[in-house]
Amino acid sequence: MTDRKPNLLLITSDQQHWNTLGAANDEIQTPHLDSLARGGTTFTRAYCPNPTCTPTRASIITGQYPSQHGAWSLGTKLPESARTVGDELQAAGYRTALVGKAHFQPLKGTEEYPSLESYPTMQDLDFWSTFDGPFYGFETVRLARNHADEAHVGQHYALWMERQGCENWRDFYRPPTGNNDRQKHRWLIPEEFHYDNWIAAETVDLLDRYGSAEEPFFLWSSFFDPHPPYLAPDPWHRMYDPRELTLASAVPGEHDSNPPHFGLTQQEHPDFSAWRESGQGVHGLNSHLHDRRDLAENVAVYYGMISLMDKYIGVILDRLEELGLADNTLVLFTSDHGHLFGHHGLIAKGPFHYEDLVRVPFIARWPKRISAAAKSDALQSLVDLAPTFLSAVGGDVPRTMTGVNQLPVWCGKADSARDCVVVENRHEPTTVHLKTYVDGRYKLTVYYEQDYGELFDLREDPGEVKNLWDEEEHASLKADLTRKLLFAEMGKEPLWMPRIAGA
Repeated sequence: MTDRKPNLLLITSDQQHWNTLGAANDEIQTPHLDSLARGGTTFTRAYCPNPTCTPTRASIITGQYPSQHGAWSLGTKLPESARTVGDELQAAGYRTALVGKAHFQPLKGTEEYPSLESYPTMQDLDFWSTFDGPFYGFETVRLARNHADEAHVGQHYALWMERQGCENWRDFYRPPTGNNDRQKHRWLIPEEFHYDNWIAAETVDLLDRYGSAEEPFFLWSSFFDPHPPYLAPDPWHRMYDPRELTLASAVPGEHDSNPPHFGLTQQEHPDFSAWRESGQGVHGLNSHLHDRRDLAENVAVYYGMISLMDKYIGVILDRLEELGLADNTLVLFTSDHGHLFGHHGLIAKGPFHYEDLVRVPFIARWPKRISAAAKSDALQSLVDLAPTFLSAVGGDVPRTMTGVNQLPVWCGKADSARDCVVVENRHEPTTVHLKTYVDGRYKLTVYYEQDYGELFDLREDPGEVKNLWDEEEHASLKADLTRKLLFAEMGKEPLWMPRIAGA
């Protein structure tokens, strides 16, 4: 068994705040993820390369930043020509599969940019009954696109619900015209038909196949929760008492020195027209005013969604043990980006690079290789996953991948693999175009063609309430960090081939 190639199991949540694991937060229960943490190392300073879904998910499989792989925003598409970690692993003899959310393509396709994840294809069940790949380096896929009761439901998940006897599954989803008002917090769908159960069942089926054939695999179990809308079936929606939860809030005056769009979010009817040059909507550029009681109820359901997901992650991890595969499998749990639930007065996500939104939970387990019950503050980026996975299986890392190999850090043979991370965010060509540099202590955010920005001392101000950007005494620090951001940008340029001649 020791000479067998290691397996790779990637488990991700969607839009999960970094501090919503029971091992670090006693207000929430995640026993199975806590067990995973006891068997591995928790990295407390892991970051996404972009705080939205499509760009980061594309970075996970390409090992490139959004500005490099092309899916730079929501509503864009990862080119189908992109070389992915799945392609590399298949070439090395691996089976590859993705179960759950992909989101590499937009909800609307065009003749020039067709999309399998768009209407009407996503709800053409005849198509999905015969299609299971290939898809971006995954030879097998089991896909769905919706969050909770969104109308986008379809693809393989809808087919599974019908096979399970839930032929009226459309009753549990929003009609195309808007919200299903019967479903606030308590999702009427029975748990047995919930997509967490589907993801676990499909994942276990693939584990059984790969295990019985003794084939090495790369398997991505991609959960949809706890992304809003805040809905969970009985009894999970009422697992937590809103009155007992700690709620975040803005500090009075904290946005006075921030870029103008921060302050606009705290108005009842803000005018964001100047930020919509393309005519497309931008996540987060809206009023973030909220009622504290409603917020508490939402957070309670958000936590319930995480605990429900944890149950089904446990089903997957238990099956890995039962099949005798756990010791030879590198398991990585993380999320595509964070979530704002009252932090700084903000809700959900947007062009706000607070730690709450750009940091993610991150646990790596690989028995006898990665230390158990350990914590590390070594900087991680999700763009590093692809090159690290390839290194773990002894494969070559393509020169087009610009993430760094974190395997020596995960295995305790190096203190760090990077001295900074870069977070990108771009919805509009110019108005919403920002980049953030984070090192061991400081965070700098610059905006394209704008004089404003952000500078935080994370050691002295971990809550990020005092923006130092305009303070004279920090001018030299700002200049130094700006220079380091430039160096970081230069350092992540891909070099697709080595230099082979003098001229």
